[in-house]
Amino acid sequence: MKPSLRVVERIAEAEGADPAELKPPLGDVVDASALDRLFEPTGRDDAIRRGSVSFRYCGYDVTIRPDGRVTLE
Repeated sequence: MKPSLRVVERIAEAEGADPAELKPPLGDVVDASALDRLFEPTGRDDAIRRGSVSFRYCGYDVTIRPDGRVTLE
């Protein structure tokens, strides 16, 4: 699953809401396509991928880890 969809699903679950009802839409906060491209397989050894992406969305600090895990704080 694409990271952008994982973010929306995790927040909707935390809020007890339908993902389509989240305001603002994720695309108004970050470039969802660019976010997804950051975590696409590269064809190289993806095990060496490091770093993470963090941003604030719907009152949560969202972090996407190199292995694709999404954490909310």
